[in-house]
Amino acid sequence: MNRPLRHIAVFCGVLVLALLARATWVQFVQGDELANDPNNRRVKIEAFSYPRGNIIVGGKPITGSVATSGDFKYKRTYKDGPMYAPITGFASQAQGTTFLEGIYNKVLSGKDDRLALKRAKDILTGEKPRGGDVLTTIDPKAQKAAYKGLTDLNAKGAVVALDPRDGRVLALASTPSYDPSVFAGISNAEGRKFKALDADKSKPLSNRALRETFAPGSTFKILTAAAALEHGVVSDINASSGAPAPYQLPLSTTKIGNDVAGAPCDKASLKTGMQWSCNNVFLDTALKVGKDKMRETAQKFGFNSDVYDKDLGDLLATKSLYPDKLDKPQTALTGMGQGSLTSTPMQMAMVAAAMANDGKLMMPHIVDEVRGSDLSTIEKIEPKMMSQAVSADTAKKVQEMMEYTVSDGTADKAKIDGVTVGGKTGTAQHGANVNDERPYAWFVSYAKQSDGSSPVAVAVFVDPKDMDIPRAEIAGGKLGGPIAKSVMEAVLNK
Repeated sequence: MNRPLRHIAVFCGVLVLALLARATWVQFVQGDELANDPNNRRVKIEAFSYPRGNIIVGGKPITGSVATSGDFKYKRTYKDGPMYAPITGFASQAQGTTFLEGIYNKVLSGKDDRLALKRAKDILTGEKPRGGDVLTTIDPKAQKAAYKGLTDLNAKGAVVALDPRDGRVLALASTPSYDPSVFAGISNAEGRKFKALDADKSKPLSNRALRETFAPGSTFKILTAAAALEHGVVSDINASSGAPAPYQLPLSTTKIGNDVAGAPCDKASLKTGMQWSCNNVFLDTALKVGKDKMRETAQKFGFNSDVYDKDLGDLLATKSLYPDKLDKPQTALTGMGQGSLTSTPMQMAMVAAAMANDGKLMMPHIVDEVRGSDLSTIEKIEPKMMSQAVSADTAKKVQEMMEYTVSDGTADKAKIDGVTVGGKTGTAQHGANVNDERPYAWFVSYAKQSDGSSPVAVAVFVDPKDMDIPRAEIAGGKLGGPIAKSVMEAVLNK
């Protein structure tokens, strides 16, 4: 009789051990996987059971949490949602999280390990839990100027403004945009609103400032000039280039003219070429520099790499491309920002910022500080240099040309009384046969303070595809210049 009982006891013991082993495996090995499973409703219910921390701009929250009925006790709200959507992204009960809401989800939801002590204290005191806050670098006046400039044009486009000295993102706008509040919940009506936005051909959910690339057109000429100076191809920016206008591409019968009627582009110097955006000068310059040195310089400004720093972890921009394989005609075309060359608005803002900062390229970052709900700082983002893209001497010569282009050339729409401004226009052809579509309009610029430092550099991109404007009126200076000026003024007036 004892023997069967022993067998039963051993069998029960094995079952208990198996149960403990399985519970340990589920809790400690599969815990994170199960917690992050999109089908785990309990995790979602718990995540929305208390107010989420806030994203802060200019010392004020642009997000909030509102009590609701049902399993999900709180849902996200947004102030000026469409204006700030490219920065905040969304936190939706049904659709998940994106951008800062996603990158800093653990902080905002209070699940970050650095908030463990605060969570334990809340349990002991019975205080309702709340997530931490994310303080951004965004200047609210600059952001408003950027968003207003684009929406006043009723344009698809983007604006990025940086502080060249430390890489802080001062403005990040993309249009058309969306209001994350309208689908923050889990109702069927909110689900339909999200589906409508996702299906919209104007792509309001797309972040044009960071996630889409376009031909940069003549704004790239500032990088071409920098490459020529840095590699000794050009030493005197006032010397004749010898490049005829119109310019015949090598190994081709194609001749490329210039857009500014009557401009003195024939055999013009680099400085005059910048002033009037002479295509012939920069086609010839890129050809003389060569594809390898052009690519090397472009890469020092951030091309061919994702704009992402694992230490900062707060910004992700799609890779801008200076191609690997180019023949001579294609190399020449990159000199004027055409061909297979592509860039994000963030990347061109980085180019302008590095030029303004005497060749030093700082890592862009959009978060300044992360803090707990008790206002204690748990992380402070420190500025970080990406590269010395070009020498200070080269950068100062490019600054001279850009400032002359504003004072006496095609970028005069960015003039600000009593302020030194450098700028460059761009009108980029694109389409299956290069010129099929209405051209993109670009403008990059920076403004200097009295001490010679620059607190702001701006890139403006406008896609006029659906705008009610004649093709002849599409130009970077006309469409982008006033927006860049208003953003720079917003920063300077601060």
